[in-house]
Amino acid sequence: MAVNPEFAGRVYPPNEPYEVGRVKLREFAEAVGATHPTHTDPAAARALGYPDVIAPPTFAVVVAQRAEAQLIQDPAAGIDFSRVVHADERFVHHRPIHAGDRLTTVLHVDAITERAGLSMITTRCVISSETGEPVASVSSTLAVRGEDA
Repeated sequence: MAVNPEFAGRVYPPNEPYEVGRVKLREFAEAVGATHPTHTDPAAARALGYPDVIAPPTFAVVVAQRAEAQLIQDPAAGIDFSRVVHADERFVHHRPIHAGDRLTTVLHVDAITERAGLSMITTRCVISSETGEPVASVSSTLAVRGEDA
């Protein structure tokens, strides 16, 4: 089954809030080699004016991927995840993500194009606090190889 181009322009409703925890931030910081103490030490983060430890900038992808799963797991979208190659990812931050945040995400399917048996899916995940404050957006492009690729 090919990727369904009719999903372009679709906007999904906000997903359930993601509660950001200190342990998850510590694990992510360690995994990506982010050694600044604001990622692991609440006192260091507070000394710089943050309410708690802050996430490394790329942590936003953890939150975004929960929303992207709505598209990936929809059989009608026609995405065979075993044929997906990550092509691009971009972040826009309005403020740091910190422990204690409860974040919701709205998934936008901005474009689906096909070229030479390769479907390119561009999504944008708009991440906000529970009160609606903009936190970040993550734009991703996935390349889905066709059956002959």
